[in-house]
This record gives sequence, C-alpha cells and structure tokens, in this order.
Amino acid sequence: MLRRRLAELVSGASDGGLDVEEIMAASGSLTALGVTSLAYLRLIDAVEEEFGVELDGPAVLDTLDGLAAHIADRRAAPR
Repeated sequence: MLRRRLAELVSGASDGGLDVEEIMAASGSLTALGVTSLAYLRLIDAVEEEFGVELDGPAVLDTLDGLAAHIADRRAAPR
C-alpha cells in the first residue's frame, strides 16, 4: 500500500509522464525511469507533506523501495 501511494506521488511529481504501474514494476533507480530534478523537488515536497517525514538526501530517493523503507523506518521511530 505504501509503495503504491509513493508510485502515485512519483507519477504526479512527473506530471503523469510516468505510469504508476511502470514505477511499481521498475527495479532500477527513479532517475533511470526518467524522474527529473524538478520532479524530485516536487516529490520531496509531496512526501514530506503527506507522511510528515524529512527526507535525508538524494540516496533516500534513489529507488521506490528505498524511499518506502525510509518512510517506514521514520514512521516506526519513536518521536
């Protein structure tokens, strides 16, 4: 469920240039899929707003799975 929502956010950040199913199926980096620097900025804003987590740097955004793991870890950590 988290991966799918993140794929939707990636698709939205890329102005629909990437299909949700294509993002979900990808095993490589988001950059290899065609996510641009502008889309990354939009994605960071969307993720931080929706999930209330801070993204620590570009490595966190490298893959959909890496992003999902980071968010899951942050949400599980005590505040």
